[in-house]
Amino acid sequence: MSAPQPVEIWFEFASSYSYLAVMRVESAARAAGVTLHWRPFLLGPVFLSLGWNDSPFNIYPPKGRYMWRDMARLAAKYDIPFHLPSQFPRNGLLAARVARLGQDQPWIADFARAAMRANFGEDRDIGQPEVIVDILSALDLPAAQLIDAALAPANKLALRRQTEQAAERGIFGAPTLLVGDEMFWGNDRLEDALAWACRSE
Repeated sequence: MSAPQPVEIWFEFASSYSYLAVMRVESAARAAGVTLHWRPFLLGPVFLSLGWNDSPFNIYPPKGRYMWRDMARLAAKYDIPFHLPSQFPRNGLLAARVARLGQDQPWIADFARAAMRANFGEDRDIGQPEVIVDILSALDLPAAQLIDAALAPANKLALRRQTEQAAERGIFGAPTLLVGDEMFWGNDRLEDALAWACRSE
């Protein structure tokens, strides 16, 4: 029997459903024996390419009201902390730059969960550098060093290019899970993506 295919999780720190997927995906992938690759990107440029200048949950208020109620239900189902954000979407740029810097490092999953939890579980403004510094320090990571590296031109360019790659690969929302070229969009497709990765050819 062949080994499972790896799964890429493309996520955005300002994305509500990315929060649920990020909080669940590492343990689910481990249980399935699937290798996970973290791929932060920015939804703003992707939305602009589709003609949206804001989250569709803000553009279409009934959709937004449904989403927040759905988030509350699902967070309770998964036992994930949830606090309705006082600002949505928040600026996730610095968090994404830090995550791009560390996406292949052992600490990426812990950082992604902590930053997501700060935004959607604790209503903290992850757009503020001091919040990201607090998160990194709490993980015993060299906060000042990582912030400097995250803000370096090469890393900024790497995140911009990764966002372009998301659009080139047909990604239109977050979270998106890719198994090769097979796409699964949304927190509710996480298990389907893992099952696809484990299927026999």
